[in-house]
Amino acid sequence: MEASLNIYQSIKQDHHIQRKLLEQMLRTSGDTKNRSDLFDELKAELAGHANAEERHFYVPLIKLESTQGAARHGMAEHHEIDELLEQLERTDPSSPVWLKYAKDLADKVRHHLSEEEVDYFPMVQKLLSEEKAELLGEAYLSARAKERIEA
Repeated sequence: MEASLNIYQSIKQDHHIQRKLLEQMLRTSGDTKNRSDLFDELKAELAGHANAEERHFYVPLIKLESTQGAARHGMAEHHEIDELLEQLERTDPSSPVWLKYAKDLADKVRHHLSEEEVDYFPMVQKLLSEEKAELLGEAYLSARAKERIEA
């Protein structure tokens, strides 16, 4: 029987996709159609990821006193990322300021992903059993698959 992905592995898969989309989007220059397409793909990816991550990673952590602050901080960063996405949506993709806002978004997303992987995952691994981590991973992946089908 094939081993399930735990919550950390499942989230890291999405992080890889997000980093790749950010890099591709930041390399666009003069190609506003490609820039807009990549932005739309990134926006959908970030929204689906945040929804599933909040339900299947952060909500369980809020219930633990020792991880409550980290969980709230991570969820607050999701809202900051949403605000940066909205700022980009209001900006003409052909404008030079669009790329500046895109870089701000990339910096914020990269910071958030790194914080989860370097700070939160090791802390949480000490608290959650591997079985619980696998159950959360399965629920996370199921939520992501359902969102992708509905999109």
